[in-house]
Amino acid sequence: MNSEIKPRHYDLLIIGSGAAGLTLALRTAPFARVAVLSKGELNQGATFYAQGGIAAVLDDEDSIDSHVSDTLNAGVGLCHRNVVERIVEHSAEAVSWLVDQGVPFTTTSGGEVAGGALDTLHLSKEGGHSHRRIIHATDATGKAVFETLKQRAMDHPNIELLEGYTAVDLVIEQDESQHRRCVGAYVLNQASETVEVLGCKFVALATGGASKAYLYTSNPDGASGDGIAMAWRAGCSVVNMEFNQFHPTCLYHPHAKSFLITEALRGEGATLELPDGSRFMPRFDPREELAPRDIVARAIDHEMKRLGCDCVYLNISHKPAEFVREHFPTIYARCLEFGIDITTQRIPVVPAAHYTCGGVAVNERGMTDLSNLYAVGETSFTGLHGANRMASNSLLECFVVAFAAAEDIGRRIGSTEFSNNLSDWDASRVVDSDDEILVSHNWDELRRCMWDFVGIVRNDERLTRARRRIDLLQNEISDYYSRHKVTNDLLELRNLVLVSSLIIDSALRRKESRGLHFTLDYPQLSENLQDTVLTP
Repeated sequence: MNSEIKPRHYDLLIIGSGAAGLTLALRTAPFARVAVLSKGELNQGATFYAQGGIAAVLDDEDSIDSHVSDTLNAGVGLCHRNVVERIVEHSAEAVSWLVDQGVPFTTTSGGEVAGGALDTLHLSKEGGHSHRRIIHATDATGKAVFETLKQRAMDHPNIELLEGYTAVDLVIEQDESQHRRCVGAYVLNQASETVEVLGCKFVALATGGASKAYLYTSNPDGASGDGIAMAWRAGCSVVNMEFNQFHPTCLYHPHAKSFLITEALRGEGATLELPDGSRFMPRFDPREELAPRDIVARAIDHEMKRLGCDCVYLNISHKPAEFVREHFPTIYARCLEFGIDITTQRIPVVPAAHYTCGGVAVNERGMTDLSNLYAVGETSFTGLHGANRMASNSLLECFVVAFAAAEDIGRRIGSTEFSNNLSDWDASRVVDSDDEILVSHNWDELRRCMWDFVGIVRNDERLTRARRRIDLLQNEISDYYSRHKVTNDLLELRNLVLVSSLIIDSALRRKESRGLHFTLDYPQLSENLQDTVLTP
C-alpha cells in the first residue's frame, strides 16, 4: 500500500454481497457503519442465480417437526439437531422480514403479498421435502431477493457498497496475553491496482462456497472459497469440507455456461430420462426424481458412465405448455435461446458442483474461532446441512444466522475498540506478472484434477493422486504469489488451491460413504457419527 493511502475504518466490514452479506448489513446498519465488499459486480454472487426458493413452515398441514425430520434425513445423521431446530423455528420470521423488505414472492392469486399475509404465498415442493414449503418468486427467487436487498442497502446511509474490491487476507492483532482478534482486512482495489487496509471492529465473511474448484459448476464466477481460505490462514477451524454437493441438473450445452435447471421442475412432475426415453430413477430410490440431490446426482453419473453418454434428459413436456411457461419463465426463456422449447422438448442435463456443505466453524451467532470474526452463509459451517444439504435450506440459513450475528454485534459494538496498529501492505519486493499463462494453466489443471479425482464418486487411489498433484500446485502458486503483485485471478487461484487441499484432506479422513461423500473403497455407512474437523 502507498503511504499516502490512509486506512478507512468501519464498524463492520462484510466480505461478500449475497443474501447473507446484505442481510447482515441491513440488520446492523441501524447502529453501525457498514462496508460491503464485492470483488465484481454486486450480482455476481450465488444468490442472484438461485432459482428454487426458501424453505419455511407456513402451511397448516406442515410442521416444524416435519421440516426438522426431513432435514435430518437428508443430512444422513450428521446434522446438528439443535441447530436444525433453531433455524427451522425461525423460518417464518425470516420470510416475514423478506416480505417486509418488499421481495415480490409468488402468491396463490398471482398478485403481491398483502400486509404480511404469509398464508397467501405459493408453496412448491423440492427433493427431500415431505410437504410443499418452498417460498419462491417464480423460478428466479434469488434474483428477486437480491435485487430487493441490494436496493435497500443502496438506500441506507450507513451502508457503503464497494464494488471491484477483492479481499486478500485478514488483519490479526495479538495482545500481550496472546489473545488474537480480527481488526480489519487487506483488500485489492482493482481500479487502482493497489492493496489497501480497512480497519474494522468486526469482519464478517460472506463469500459463498468453493464450487469453482471443479471443472463443471452451477455457480457464478465468484465461488472460489475466498472466505474459507482467509479464515484458515488466520487460524480458524474448518469442518466437513468433503461434502461437496453436485446439483443433478445443469443445462448441457456448449454455450450454456453454469445454467442451473432448478429441481422445482422435478417437484412439479418433470422426469429424468435416458437417451432412449426410459426413466431410471425408480431403479435407484423409491422417491424417484424427488430423492435427495446426492442420490439423484450419483444415479445420473452412474447412467452416463454405464452408457457412455454425454448427458441425460429432464422432461416436463407432458405438462400443459401454459403451466410450464407460467411457473418456469426464466428456464423457458433461457433454454429457448439455445433452441430448446421445454414445453415440447427434453432438456439435456448433467451434474455440476453446486454447494459447499462444509466451511468455517461458527457458533449459533455466526462467530468463528477468532475474536471479532464472523462467517455467514455458504462460507460457514453451522451444523445445519450435515452430509447433504436439503434443497432451499441454504437461503433460510443465510437469513437466520445473519439475524443472530447482527444481534451479537449489536451487543458488543459499544465495548469493542478499533486497532491503532494497522500495518501497511508491503509490495516493495514484488513485480508485475510477466507470464499470466502460468496462472491460467494452473487454474485449469487444478479444476480438472478436482473433477476427475475428487468428484461425485471417489476412492483412495484417486484422492491420493489428487493429493500429490495439489501439493505441487500449491508450491508453484505460493512461489508465484510471493514474487508478483496480486491480481484478482491470482488471489482466487491461491484460495482455490488451499480449499481444494482441505477438501482432499477431509475426504481422505472419512472412511465411509455418507451423503455427498461416496467412496468405492468404503461403500457402507460407519456407525461412528463424527464431523471432520481440521485445525491449522
